[in-house]
Amino acid sequence: MFDWLNTLLLPVENPTVTQSIVAIMLAIGTGIFFGRLKLGKITFGVSAVMFTGLLMGHFGYRIQPGILDFIRDFGLILFVYGIGLQVGPSFFSSFRNEGLKFNLLAVSTVLFGGVITFILFKFTGLKIEDLVGIMSGSVTNTPGLGAAKNTIEEIKNSFPDRNFNDPTIGYAITYPLGVFGIIGTIIISKLLLKIDPETEMKKFRMSKINRELPLMHKKMRVTNPDFFDKTLHQIIKDFGREIVVSRLKHSGSEAVQSPTSDTRLQDRDVLMIVGLEDDLDVFIAKVGRPSTDLFIESDPYIHQKNIFVTKPSAIHKKLAQLDLYNTYDLKVTRVFRAGREILPRPSLELFYGDKLRVIGSREAIEEAEKIIGNSEKKLLEPDFLSLFGGLLLGVILGSIPIVIPSLPVPIKLGFAAGPLIVALLISRYGGISFIHSYINNGAIYFMKDFGICLFFAAVGIHAGDGFYENFILYNGWNWLLYGSAITFIPLITMVIVGRFLMKINYLQMAGIMSGSYTDPAALSFSTNYLDSDIPVQSYAQVYPLVTIFRIFVASLLILIFS
Repeated sequence: MFDWLNTLLLPVENPTVTQSIVAIMLAIGTGIFFGRLKLGKITFGVSAVMFTGLLMGHFGYRIQPGILDFIRDFGLILFVYGIGLQVGPSFFSSFRNEGLKFNLLAVSTVLFGGVITFILFKFTGLKIEDLVGIMSGSVTNTPGLGAAKNTIEEIKNSFPDRNFNDPTIGYAITYPLGVFGIIGTIIISKLLLKIDPETEMKKFRMSKINRELPLMHKKMRVTNPDFFDKTLHQIIKDFGREIVVSRLKHSGSEAVQSPTSDTRLQDRDVLMIVGLEDDLDVFIAKVGRPSTDLFIESDPYIHQKNIFVTKPSAIHKKLAQLDLYNTYDLKVTRVFRAGREILPRPSLELFYGDKLRVIGSREAIEEAEKIIGNSEKKLLEPDFLSLFGGLLLGVILGSIPIVIPSLPVPIKLGFAAGPLIVALLISRYGGISFIHSYINNGAIYFMKDFGICLFFAAVGIHAGDGFYENFILYNGWNWLLYGSAITFIPLITMVIVGRFLMKINYLQMAGIMSGSYTDPAALSFSTNYLDSDIPVQSYAQVYPLVTIFRIFVASLLILIFS
């Protein structure tokens, strides 16, 4: 009676399309369930999909080859594109602070791992594709494995008689080692270095005192005669720091206005100014004194509102081009983008999803909304034209052959690096034509996790086919030993150099360790173990560049030594 259900759910050697889809769903569903179970403070999250896929493959579940390739590659594309959009803004801005130092340490660790892989290739007799799989698993780097498999396919297309081992076998054998190795290193290094998370947090806050300060607003009264009858433009230009005068009230009057750059200051004028706290304090001390005037904030005709940029008429326009003050008598006091507050400058280009804080009359705000948009509902709806346009550009970039002399075939960025680079550039420059960078956080997390689940399910089920036999055949214990060298030697070196030579805060170091090995499980553990979100910030700073270098190292090792 239930033969049809057995046929649908039980493993078969030659599955139909429906049976292939069911296998993928079973791998993802059971993987997510087990990934939520806690082992002490450790949860594997979506990484557990890889292990359930291995078990299902071992017990006979299969996926049609065409469907397998599509699910694997499409999942990888979604994952890396989501990562690029998520960390792009902080990735570029971080290079102005400590991001350069963090990335130098992380990339050096990647290259060191590549050198160790090469040494193992010279002395173990293993084929390079096996060692690249071992390397990718030892550092839990999924895009590197994807790049390796793409490179092998390219070589096979050019040289059909060449035979290669599947690097997924080495990846699957050493992946658990990579996860537990990073977590173990975080625990042991914390104990050996006698790290107190609270002390590290205090040091971190002290180091950030003069960086990434939030914008503030303060009230002041003009009392210095040297500034009477001078225009705001002249005063701010001579001051030499970025501040915005959002409101002005003349002495003895209750009328509040949003001043222009040509407005001249008078004795005892009250100003509302916006900027960094230190800049505001210096400006107030120079021009007058603090004020407690309440009327400047309570004028019934002056309203403050946040407006979202959602209309094409405002996207990629500079504030000077919109000219909101002269057109609508509105003043923009702040721009919010990707979690950052930006002081509005005439040359500032607006991106889709930017939030403008404006001051003016209710009627003026309503008129400005007609050209700016302010449709929060539109921001919540996924823009599939923009999303798939960006994915298409990423696939095209990843497919461009790059000819390097002496290599047997041109190298390509592949489905891992191409979409990642496009997403980083789109998030940096706000988009290309109709392709924009804004996707709400919920959609990004869904795309990223859904993509990696598809990839893990496809790779796991495929690798599980003959996994035990391969472990015995290839002497998996030796492979774990080789993987240990690739996992621990660069990681221990990173901790020593980063802590003692570069003087990096340990909370940030934990994020760099997880980011260098592109390991979300280790990141999740470190935030719980250290009771801090600081590792997430440094993880995001190094992840994109590390991913690109992992991809290039994996591809070049196979191209040069296969």
